[in-house]
Amino acid sequence: MKRDRLERIPEIMQEMTDKAYVSGVTCMVLQNGEEQCYYETGYRDIAAGYKMTRDTIHRLYSMTKPVTAAAAMILLEEGKIDLMDQVSDYLPGFRNQYIIERGVIVPVKQPMTIQHLLNMTSGLVYPGEGNPAEIRCDKLMEEVKSKLLTEQAITTVELANRTGKLPLAFMPGATWQYGLSADVLGAVVEVVSGMRFGEFLSKRLFEPLGMLDTAFYVPQDKQNRLAKVYRDGEHGLVEETGYNLAIQNKMEIPPAFESGGAGLCSTIDDYAKFTQMLLEGGTYRGTRILAPKTVEYMTTAHVTPAQQRGVDTWESLAGHTYGNLMRILVDPGAAVGIGSKGEYGWDGWLGTYMMNDPEHKLTLLIMHQKVDSGTTAYTRRIRNVLFSALDE
Repeated sequence: MKRDRLERIPEIMQEMTDKAYVSGVTCMVLQNGEEQCYYETGYRDIAAGYKMTRDTIHRLYSMTKPVTAAAAMILLEEGKIDLMDQVSDYLPGFRNQYIIERGVIVPVKQPMTIQHLLNMTSGLVYPGEGNPAEIRCDKLMEEVKSKLLTEQAITTVELANRTGKLPLAFMPGATWQYGLSADVLGAVVEVVSGMRFGEFLSKRLFEPLGMLDTAFYVPQDKQNRLAKVYRDGEHGLVEETGYNLAIQNKMEIPPAFESGGAGLCSTIDDYAKFTQMLLEGGTYRGTRILAPKTVEYMTTAHVTPAQQRGVDTWESLAGHTYGNLMRILVDPGAAVGIGSKGEYGWDGWLGTYMMNDPEHKLTLLIMHQKVDSGTTAYTRRIRNVLFSALDE
């Protein structure tokens, strides 16, 4: 690893804060299990003057999804689920599903399976206005949000069953669309395991890996480490206090709805333990979480050519396929930046980003908290610097 090249990364990060693109940001690079660099800049809380640090807790949003996929893989290798199992076997709300074509209700031709959930080919959507499925999903998620902090709060399994009664955007397996599949998968894990989804994650993943700051909420004694969320304002960054996808902003109360698609919060060091477990074939510091073959399947499976057309609608995923709730780079020449064939990962709505490159035993983690971020131009610039620093 060319260390002098890596020194360009903090310059990019400083530009992010100097231009008030973000309040603060952290970045970590690991190779062969060793930390190659860690950088931090800016603030996790501008008003309080708290600096961004490596123990800052970030809302992961969609970077929760790979963790949910790993939970499903645990059950898969234990023989407790099969990828062709119908979702309705575990969640009765998914019986008698349908789509709406030209205002007409049309029953699905094939049932939704666990594999459809893992590959985002289920027909489930996120809230929106593009079709009846998105409109109905929006109404449901607004109800979940309105009850979030009340005694009537909707639970993980209840939300999944109610989601199953909504119209689908398309027949299961027909194409690919980003949506609530991971949230439903979390409910399946809860039903199969016989424990709350968060409890399963804690016992089977977080505690064995030593991920002590990763959970669906942040207890009071850790609240000062939780980064504030920001958005662009008329005169710079302003704090965002609203909820997105029924995830509480302050993360201070254990939620009834533990979102497998967006609900976790974590630190950069905690998430690094999860990425290293995957990169080392399911083992971290002598603790085995998954078998090597399971990790191989989790990080190389992909969608069919027909489903790929849905993935290809995302310009940022050029050169990638999708499988098990992660992007997987299959054609580096078609990507919008430098990368390695076989690398995988995902990002989150507030700017958290994860990439594992098995070929070079390389991990990149970036964390900040700005609305509508995901993979940014700054993320791609950091990636390009990183891959140019490789010795090979």
